[in-house]
Amino acid sequence: MKLIEKRVVLHFPGFEPLDGVAHRARYERSARQSAAVWGYSLETGAPEAGSDPLSFVVTTGERGADKAAVGEGTGSPGWQTKSRIHMVDHDTLVRRLRAGNTLSQIMAGFRSCAEIMLEGGMRGYFRHAWRFGLFFLFPFVLTALAIALTAQIAILPYALGFSPWHMLWSGPLALCFFIFAFLPFSERFHTLHLFADWKMAVALGRMDRADFNGWLEDRATAVRKTLDEEADEYVVSSHSMGSSVAAHVIGILLEREPEIFKGKRVVFATLGSAILQCALMSSATLLRARVGLIARCPDISWLDVQCLTDSINFYKVPVVAVSGHRDAPQAKMILIRVKQMLTREHYRKIRKDQLRVHRQYVLGLDLKASFDFTLMTAGPMPALVFADPDEKRMPG
Repeated sequence: MKLIEKRVVLHFPGFEPLDGVAHRARYERSARQSAAVWGYSLETGAPEAGSDPLSFVVTTGERGADKAAVGEGTGSPGWQTKSRIHMVDHDTLVRRLRAGNTLSQIMAGFRSCAEIMLEGGMRGYFRHAWRFGLFFLFPFVLTALAIALTAQIAILPYALGFSPWHMLWSGPLALCFFIFAFLPFSERFHTLHLFADWKMAVALGRMDRADFNGWLEDRATAVRKTLDEEADEYVVSSHSMGSSVAAHVIGILLEREPEIFKGKRVVFATLGSAILQCALMSSATLLRARVGLIARCPDISWLDVQCLTDSINFYKVPVVAVSGHRDAPQAKMILIRVKQMLTREHYRKIRKDQLRVHRQYVLGLDLKASFDFTLMTAGPMPALVFADPDEKRMPG
C-alpha cells in the first residue's frame, strides 16, 4: 500500500458557533493528542492569508526521522505526509440563525418543529433511529413545559379564587421565572442553539431560502478552486449538520461537472452524519437527489462513521438507501465506540453529555483506536484503511 505524500482535505464542521479560525485551533489541539498517542511528529501551519475557505497545512512524519526523507512505500523510513486542510465552516449561517431576541428565536424554533412534523421528518426519525427522534423532541418538550409552568404561575391567583388584581404580581413573577430561572437552566442543554439547528435543517431540506441557496452556490465555487491542486488523495470529511452542507456542495459540483473527480482518489467521509435529519423531510427532493449523485459517482468512496453511544446520529441506518437510492452503491458503514477512544475516567466525565459525545468524532483521543480523525485527514495511510478494521492505521 503506497503511503500518502500529499493530500487535500475539505472539512465541513458541524453546527457550532465557531468560525474557521476556531475550528483550525481545535483541529490543532486534537492533532497534538493524536500525535502523542500514535507517536509521530506533527507540524500545523498558520492559516493562509486571504484563503477562502480558510486553509492551512499539516505536516506529519515519522518521529525521529529526517523530515526531508519521504518514504516510497509501506514501512519506508522517514515517511512524511503533507495535508492541506480547508475548513468549509458555516458560522455565517449559524450567526444568522441565532440573531434576534429570545422570543423570536423560540417562535422560529417551534415553527421549524411544526414544519418538520408536517413533512414527515419526525415520523422518519422514530422509524429509523428512535433515539434521534427523542433528540429532536427534547428541546421543544422542555421549552413547552417551561411555558406551561410560566402560565400556571401567572394565573395561580385566579385559579385559587383570588381577585384578578393579584395577577399584577403573579404575572411579573412568572416572567421572572422564565427569564431568570428557566433560560439559564436551558442553556445547560443548548436549547436555543438546538432551535437554530432545526431551523437550518428545514432550510437545507426545503431549499426555499435565497440566502442559504446563494451561500451554498458560493461555497461550491470556492471548493471547486481547491480541487485544482494535485494530490494523492482528496478527503471530503463532514461532521453532523456539516454532512448535509457537504452533500449539497459536492452535489452542486457534480451537477455542474459530472466528471469533475475523474482520475482522482476521493473519499467522502461523513462522521455522525445528520444528512437524514434534513433528507427525511418530504420537500428535501434536491438533497436526496444530490445524495444519489455522490453515491453513484465512480470516483468517490463513501465512508459513513457511526457510533452506538451517540444518540445524535442514525446508527446502522443506510443513508443512501433511505434517501431513495437502494440501487446505488451504498456508503461503507464504520462503527466506532467512544469508550474505546478515551480513558475510563475521561469517558465517565463526558458520557452523559450527548452533545459532547457527538463531537468526539473530530476531537483528540486518549488511546489508539480503530478511528482517528487526525489520521484520516493528515496521516500517512490512505483514508480507506479505516473501512477495514484489520488494516494498519500507521506504517509498520
